[in-house]
Amino acid sequence: MDAQKQDEPAFCRFRINAVKDSMGLLTGKWKIHILGTLLYGGKMRFMDLQREIEGIGAKMLSKELQDLEINNLLTRTIKNTKPITIEYELTDFGKTLEPTIDTIAQWGIDYRETLFGKKEFE
Repeated sequence: MDAQKQDEPAFCRFRINAVKDSMGLLTGKWKIHILGTLLYGGKMRFMDLQREIEGIGAKMLSKELQDLEINNLLTRTIKNTKPITIEYELTDFGKTLEPTIDTIAQWGIDYRETLFGKKEFE
């Protein structure tokens, strides 16, 4: 057995663990949606995000933003205004998800085209 064949199980485990880590970080109904909204919309305040992400409640949005901040995918900036303004923005590391989010978006467009026979922009 050559050296490459011996390394395949270890490489496979490494890749599976990487997928598991990614899914653990990005799983759920809202995280990709939040990341995509910030990617395409830029810096946003909490209420702007809540308006953009149809169906998300304030408590869930707050929890998901906190998780994404803890994992260094977005930053939370508190502005010294009256009332206090909090802005959310993707970190440079969070922006590295752009090709992934673009691919998911394109897949969704293709899927809708398959279902409805045309591209729909709603």
